[in-house]
Formats: sequence, C-alpha cells, structure tokens
Amino acid sequence: MTKPPAKPAAAPAPASAQAEERTPPLSHPLRSGALSMRKPTRFDLRPDVQTCAAVAADLGLLSVSALRFKGEIRPAANRDFVLEADLEAVVDQPCAITLAPVRSTIHETVTRRYVSDWAEPSGDEVEMPEDDSSEGIPEVIDLGGVALEALVLALPLYPRAPGAALGDVAAAPPGAAPLRDADLKPFAGLAALRDRLDGGTEG
Repeated sequence: MTKPPAKPAAAPAPASAQAEERTPPLSHPLRSGALSMRKPTRFDLRPDVQTCAAVAADLGLLSVSALRFKGEIRPAANRDFVLEADLEAVVDQPCAITLAPVRSTIHETVTRRYVSDWAEPSGDEVEMPEDDSSEGIPEVIDLGGVALEALVLALPLYPRAPGAALGDVAAAPPGAAPLRDADLKPFAGLAALRDRLDGGTEG
C-alpha cells in the first residue's frame, strides 16, 4: 500500500507578520467606543516585577525598579478625548562611557489629544504641526503603549556615571600610529623654546 505524499511544510510567517504578533511588554487596551462621553475614565497602571523586567529587556535597560502611569481620559469638545497622566519611573541604564549602572528617576506629565475629525497631512511638503500630541481617535487606546512611548522619550540619551569622562581623542590615517594629547606636549615645549630663542635673537 503506497503512502500518501507528505504535506509540504508551512512557509514561515513574514517578518512583518511576526512583528505584528509580538506582544508588547506592557499593554492595557481601552476601546475608544466604550469610553464615557460624560465623565473621565481614570486609570492607574502599576506593573508588577515581572512586567517591569520585561519592559527593561524590551527597551535595553539594565532594570526598571519602579513604574507607574496614572491619569484619565476625559471627553472634550467635538467628541474628542484628552489623555492626561503622570509617568513615574526609576530605571538603570548603562553608562555611555564605562557601562556602569546609572540610575535615573523620571517624572513626566503626558498629554495626548485624540481628535474625531483628524485628517492626515498630505502633499509633497508636509509641515510639522506645532502640537504633536494630537492624533486621530484609534479604535483601541493602549495605555501601556502610551506609557512606554513617554518613557522612551524621557530617558537620558547619554547617561553618564559619576566621575566618568571621555578619554583623549586619538585620530590618525590608516596604518599610522594615532597621536594623543601626551604625544603633542613635547612639540608644544619645542615651539615655546623656539619663540624664546627668536625673541632673544631679535634683542
């Protein structure tokens, strides 16, 4: 009895699809259609230790020892919504020079305005809006995503540990030994001696 042909292996999902399926480390979705148009919808996100560790890994941080996102989404004119919240976090980043842990305490006020009649800018020349906190009302407002975005923007770009300093800048063409500050000091001394000798000759 002949065996039926084996089924071909399923093709791997495209990279874009895999990215879409990736679960964010912090997520708290709210359906915008279910938000009250009469009173604020309040929230207070306090991720547990495991979630904070996942956030640190996702953002390339050494640790996130504290994270809180507290605020409200309130109705506004024209059936818009305004999100206003306080972001508090304590994070450890690697020093940009020594890689030693650098602790930062973050306090940020986060504001987002969700506009019902939002229109995306179009045309060849798109001017950046003065208020970049506005956007169209999405089907789902993910409070966790808003918190992570605000955290990323608030992180120090080049954290530096106390006492860390950049070393001497050394540069040279390929194949040549680099010159450092210490290498240039003898030449500076010779130049000073030459100036003194020239002055004595003229006198």
